[in-house]
Amino acid sequence: AGVGKSSLVHLLCQNQVLGNPSWTVGCSVDVRIHDYKEGTPEEKTYYIELWDVGGSVGSATSVKSTRAVFYNLLNGIILVHDLTNKKSSQNLYRWSLEALNRDVAPTGVLVTNGDYDREQFADNQIPLLVIGTKLDQIPEPKRNEVLTRTAFLAEDFNAEEINLDCTNPRYLAAGSSNAVKLSRFFDKVIEKRYFLRDGNQVCHFS
Repeated sequence: AGVGKSSLVHLLCQNQVLGNPSWTVGCSVDVRIHDYKEGTPEEKTYYIELWDVGGSVGSATSVKSTRAVFYNLLNGIILVHDLTNKKSSQNLYRWSLEALNRDVAPTGVLVTNGDYDREQFADNQIPLLVIGTKLDQIPEPKRNEVLTRTAFLAEDFNAEEINLDCTNPRYLAAGSSNAVKLSRFFDKVIEKRYFLRDGNQVCHFS
C-alpha cells in the first residue's frame, strides 16, 4: 500500500502525472497501447490491460481470496516497491508468491537470515518486472546505497529493474534505458498471451 502503483499505471497508460492519487479499493484497470517488436517487420500494435490491485495488507483469508480473483489468467507481473521503505522491497517476495498462487504461508517471512529461496521461481513462465518508485525522495548522496541494496531483487526474480519518479515522465522517455526495459517486458507479456513456445519454435494462434 502507498508505493505509488496508481501513479505508475497512470503514467504508463496516459503518459501523464496523476495529480491527486487516492487509495485503490479492490482493483482499477487502465489500458496501454504497445507496439510489439517496434521497428521490425514483425511490429504489431496491441492493447495491454494493466490491473492495479490494491495493496491493503490483511491476514484474513477473505482479503486474500478477494485479491486472488484479479490474478486469474495473468500474463505478466509488475512488482512495485517504494525505494524509501526497506520493508516495501522485502514484501515483494510475499506479494509475488501470492500472485503466482504459491503463497503457502501467507504470514510467514520469505527472507530468512538474508537468504532467499530462488527455487520458488525456478519454473516461473510469467514475465516479471521490478519497479522502484519515489527515487526523487532519496537524497542524491544516498541513492547509490539504496539502489545497491535493492539491486538483488531483479536477480532474485530473474527480472529487469526500473527505478523512477512517477511524477516525472522523463524517467520513461522514448529511447531511455527504462523505456527499452519496459518495451522488452511488454513484448514478453504479449508473447505469453498470444504465442506458444516449444523449444526454439514460436507458434502463433489467431
